[in-house]
Amino acid sequence: MTNASVREFKMPDVGEGLTEAEILKWYVQPGDTVTDGQVVCEVETAKAAVELPIPYDGVVRALHFPEGTTVDVGTSIIAVEVAGGAAPAQEEAAAAPAPAAEPEQSVEQPAARQPVLVGYGVATSSTRRRPRKQAQDPAAQQAASAVQSELNGHGAAPAAPAVPAAPAAPAAPAQRPLAKPPVRKLAKDLGVDLATVTPTGPDGVVTREDVHAAVAAAQAPQQTAPEAPPAAPAASAPAAQPAAPASYDSARETRIPVKGVRKATAAAMVGSAFTAPHVTEFVTVDVTRTMKLVEELKQDKEFAGLRVNPLLLIAKALLVAIRRNPDINASWDEAAQEIVVKHYVNLGIAAATPRGLIVPNIKDAHARTLPELAASLGELVSTAREGKTSPSAMQGGTVTITNVGVFGVDTGTPLLNPGESAILAVGAIKPQPWVHKGKVKPRQVTTLALSFDHRLVDGELGSKVLADVAAVLEQPKRLITWA
Repeated sequence: MTNASVREFKMPDVGEGLTEAEILKWYVQPGDTVTDGQVVCEVETAKAAVELPIPYDGVVRALHFPEGTTVDVGTSIIAVEVAGGAAPAQEEAAAAPAPAAEPEQSVEQPAARQPVLVGYGVATSSTRRRPRKQAQDPAAQQAASAVQSELNGHGAAPAAPAVPAAPAAPAAPAQRPLAKPPVRKLAKDLGVDLATVTPTGPDGVVTREDVHAAVAAAQAPQQTAPEAPPAAPAASAPAAQPAAPASYDSARETRIPVKGVRKATAAAMVGSAFTAPHVTEFVTVDVTRTMKLVEELKQDKEFAGLRVNPLLLIAKALLVAIRRNPDINASWDEAAQEIVVKHYVNLGIAAATPRGLIVPNIKDAHARTLPELAASLGELVSTAREGKTSPSAMQGGTVTITNVGVFGVDTGTPLLNPGESAILAVGAIKPQPWVHKGKVKPRQVTTLALSFDHRLVDGELGSKVLADVAAVLEQPKRLITWA
């Protein structure tokens, strides 16, 4: 065996723009024979568990990471010896003539595309960096060093000899940190200078997590350092030394690493809370007629084998309300400074899973009949509980429902799913005293809460949507009259 016959399979981008994944399980071991398309491992991204197939035939030579390790996208995770000699990329490199020496002047060529779950990979980044200019003589380098030394606060360096060839060349300004507009706004809101943040995204892009990590790092010393009276500089010297990790009693506390779904959920919720100005409105409604309709539909042959529950009619009520008030189904484009109104509804359903909260959505829910909607809801919930929800099922949502009533909770103030403008929380349905036809009677009552992004949804629009949902649930016949 030669090194040229060994191919390295790298952690692919599964098509959702994530930067890392955790290896949950290896299905192969060193020495095993694999074939093109064979699943070799299962990984967990920020939102789902995904099986990775190997894109060529060969024999496994090494697994570079054990199970439970979080690996960055683009990092080699398994080595496979393939038949036929050198790998294509290596053969091309060996056959190509050696270029003339030109240090750091040429722009790197894009690497070969890596195999992913569908097709043959995500295209490499289109970001191009300007090649660095090289100082051509020692005098220019010394002059630049003197300027940088003074900028860094080290005092003026010894004067460099004059360089007539470039007398007016100023020091190059610092490169502007790369970050998307929402991330820049988040940094501005939190008072973080992006130039001080260490980027972890592809091509050196600063992510939301980087901004929050910078905030946490800045606050940590303030939270842990005890107040002390002013002291001489020498007395403060010990504080400069790194603090030892805090000890804790493992019998009384359990520390759980934040990763996978929990890490993604935390970042999304913090980003949503600091980006979209939330408003939440509430309404309490008599849903007795809706509950009777649920029981009738269970006996309908059109719903044979389908799960019929109050969530089905609540989802349909929300879809009717969106059709009557289409501006609620929109998103805010910070970069373009535009409101994007969607002419389709991808209805998200918040689902609690063993790995954490996920929000898969039903594509084009507005175009589905009630039996079709029931089938989609049943499939969505069962797939989520099995941990098999695909990344694509959690992309492109436009509005979400979260059913906190299954936990016996009356209502809540839900946070928006990033990129959406509204989320409806449904509380527990309970028998309560209610004035019905002039008399106090026990009725099935629930409380609905609608949170919306006040940048693009005014109070009037939000109120109309919530009132329409309540009206349909109070009088389900409006599903017909308003259709």
